[in-house]
Amino acid sequence: MADHSAEIAAAKEHFGKVLEQQLARLDRMLAGEQPTDYASLKPIVIGVIGGDGIGPSITAEARHVLESILAPEVKSGKVRFKTIEGLTIENRVAKMQPIPDDVLAEIKTCHVTLKGPTHTPEQGDGYPNIESANVAMRKALDLWANVRPVRVPSEGIDWTFFRENTEDLYAVGSQGVNVNSDLAVDFRVITSPGSRRLIRAAFEHAKKTGKTRVSIVTKANVVKTTDGKFLNVAAEVAKDYPGIGWDAWYIDIMTAKLIDTKRRNEFQVLALPNLYGDILTDEAAEIQGGVGTAGASNLGSKYAMFEAIHGDAPRMVKEGRAQYADPSSVIKAGGMLMEHIGFTQQAARLNKALDLCTQYEKKLVMTGRNTGATTKDFGAYILDTVNDPKLDSKWGAAVKSATKK
Repeated sequence: MADHSAEIAAAKEHFGKVLEQQLARLDRMLAGEQPTDYASLKPIVIGVIGGDGIGPSITAEARHVLESILAPEVKSGKVRFKTIEGLTIENRVAKMQPIPDDVLAEIKTCHVTLKGPTHTPEQGDGYPNIESANVAMRKALDLWANVRPVRVPSEGIDWTFFRENTEDLYAVGSQGVNVNSDLAVDFRVITSPGSRRLIRAAFEHAKKTGKTRVSIVTKANVVKTTDGKFLNVAAEVAKDYPGIGWDAWYIDIMTAKLIDTKRRNEFQVLALPNLYGDILTDEAAEIQGGVGTAGASNLGSKYAMFEAIHGDAPRMVKEGRAQYADPSSVIKAGGMLMEHIGFTQQAARLNKALDLCTQYEKKLVMTGRNTGATTKDFGAYILDTVNDPKLDSKWGAAVKSATKK
């Protein structure tokens, strides 16, 4: 039998460093942080990050929509938009940092950010192995809750996913170890306080919005230590919310139940670890109309970031089709941003306009090619719909008509 003592020793040393980092993170988490009071701020600074690929195009259109809707607040000095440069794959590779230090410093001058998709290097794409900018930002700003709503009113679907954002496989996804040429090991991190704050946020959302059930999604029957901890914490948190029911599902059966037309409208609020949340919310977005229609919020106590859930689509850029990219995802994220900082009425109108434009009226259709609308034309369509004085009645009639079918 071969002697692997040197390989094991090296792996132990590497794992020890990972543990040191995670224990330091745990200490910071336990220390806590005071939440931002947006009502007291003037101005609320909204940073806008274009990103890579189609990111600059769709984010610019989302910014235009938000600036138009919030024009009175911008004029009064309550809100200010700020462009953040430098979070591109070229700059990140040049500096060999997932977020260059100067860019992170600029981001921290903003209270919230609206972010386009960024490219994450992968094996074989020619870029060096640097961490995902998204993962790095979530860790650097402690954006621990990834909240993704999916709504199809005509089918009774109104889901809100609370995906833990700073732990699980993604937290140390770039810190795995090749023990030797044949054995690779990655690490998975789940903590009690990290799980508790995420699950509590899901229950609080249910309480605030009148929902009656929170579904916890794990694979705790097989992944007993980490998923088991997440599930046990859920049972503890649920005791503080006697008016809200909860149930537990395994990730594999939940992926099936989201496409079960007899059962899927029973789900309301779902809370789950990072990797499962990434997969399940993409499936859910497809039911809504595709990942191009879905936005997400990344919430922490001090900072918040809002983004599309899809990638940067470099092929569209290479083929000269970036001007046909669907901006709905980042615009939807913009609606979540407005709601988060206190502009709930404006956010509600934007959400209704998005429903009309993407699910019901469909006067313009995005195809990603010259057979459909351009990014700017579709953004203008959404904004015109927001400003339509008959928006509420049109939305109500559309939902009623679709439900009858």
